[in-house]
Amino acid sequence: MIVITAPTGNIGNQVLHTLLDGAPAHDEALRVVVRDPAKLSAPLRARVDVVPGSHRDPQVVDRAFAGADAVLWIVPPDPAAPTLESAYSGFTRAAARAFAAHGVRHVVGVSALGGGTPLAGRAGLVTASLAMDDLIASTGVAYRALACPSFMENLLGEVGSLRDEGVFTDTCAADRKAPLASTRDIAAAAARLLLDRSWSGTGEVPVLGPEDLSPNDMARVMSETLGRPVRYERRSYDALAAELTGHGLGDAFVQGLIEMKRAKEEGLDDGVPRTPATASPTAFRAWCELVLRPAMAG
Repeated sequence: MIVITAPTGNIGNQVLHTLLDGAPAHDEALRVVVRDPAKLSAPLRARVDVVPGSHRDPQVVDRAFAGADAVLWIVPPDPAAPTLESAYSGFTRAAARAFAAHGVRHVVGVSALGGGTPLAGRAGLVTASLAMDDLIASTGVAYRALACPSFMENLLGEVGSLRDEGVFTDTCAADRKAPLASTRDIAAAAARLLLDRSWSGTGEVPVLGPEDLSPNDMARVMSETLGRPVRYERRSYDALAAELTGHGLGDAFVQGLIEMKRAKEEGLDDGVPRTPATASPTAFRAWCELVLRPAMAG
């Protein structure tokens, strides 16, 4: 039995469909934990065991993890959380107890790059995510944290600006190269680990994408694939914080996001070498053609 949390989210949904599409090739029952089962299609609900509720709830995870061999653990973002500890480790604490109580043997989590670096202790959202990894590892389960850089899909939040003005923004220097990964590759890595549970102990599995890119590189590729000029505009941390606060995001989340971006600018994501094992396949150009261009046309 494999349990998928956050099955309506970007990564969780892709993992679920990957496992369902390959169901004839493997003999694994699937269970999902979902706050609103109506967000899953009726044909999909018919193929999985559904546990309704939040996977922060002790009673929900107690039901969900009974008889489970493996769990995909994804913490949904909580912009209203009073602290980052509450948003990550606090959210996970009941599940950690349930892993041990039900003898869950393997857990795959979606986390971040930067563990073991000097920047890890002051990286905001990343620091909180890494502390969550430590909490899960302390339960004695075999644990693999998918260590991810920034997602290509973050650009989907800028579709309006790209369409109307040909502009996307961030806080890093225009020529600052960094790894960038597609969620489809993160989901594929998670599905492989959930199905092939020959691994043991704890560790991380970096998902780096095939190349480092700067915002200027991204602007060039988007210009070519979208057939229109695209440029990058750098904004200040203060301006971003003010905008997010104006949209109603909580102080802890905003501060954590800014701290994460500062740490990335200082090299948080640079410490893992790209090898055949860490380089995921989806190139940014391919992602623009497959995902961004249809989103722009929608």
